[in-house]
Amino acid sequence: MRTAEIIRKTAETDITLKLNIDGKGVSVVDSGSGFLDHMLTLFAKHGRFDLEVKCVGDTEVDDHHTVEDIGIALGQAFEKALGDKRGIVRYGDMALPMDETLILSAIDFSGRAYLNYDVQIPAEQIGTFDTELASEFWYGFVRNSKSTLHIKQLAGENSHHIIEGTFKSVARSIAKAVKIDKDFADEIPSTKGVI
Repeated sequence: MRTAEIIRKTAETDITLKLNIDGKGVSVVDSGSGFLDHMLTLFAKHGRFDLEVKCVGDTEVDDHHTVEDIGIALGQAFEKALGDKRGIVRYGDMALPMDETLILSAIDFSGRAYLNYDVQIPAEQIGTFDTELASEFWYGFVRNSKSTLHIKQLAGENSHHIIEGTFKSVARSIAKAVKIDKDFADEIPSTKGVI
């Protein structure tokens, strides 16, 4: 099974994260941010990843360090669990409708970190969650999973739907990309022979 456990301790956060890529979508999430808990729970469900996250962070300041550092830890977990990426499809994409919102995402576990985040969120906050932190989460994720990720908002005006749509769409894209391609199960999906 493709699993990873990441322990990340800084002066700002103390995170334990466990990931099973070949899971059933079961999650136990306690990030200290209710909105982020909801996003990670639906990320696990829609990607069919088993995910455990426990974070104690300096949320009395704000949620920035917690959100960014969990993105970092999740990226590290995917990088570790995928190993040499032998047999994976490598690419995945999803156009996800959520009521009036439409989010397109595409990912390549390329070994190169890049994020194109073309999303306009009207509200500055959802509850106590600063909506600008959604991009910080994905920046942390791509840098540490060494993936190329494009997220584009094609329609939508509801801030909650937009962010939720991005997490669901990316989860579905990742699920496609990390699936084992039975026709190439013993091959690295690159002409270079490494990713």
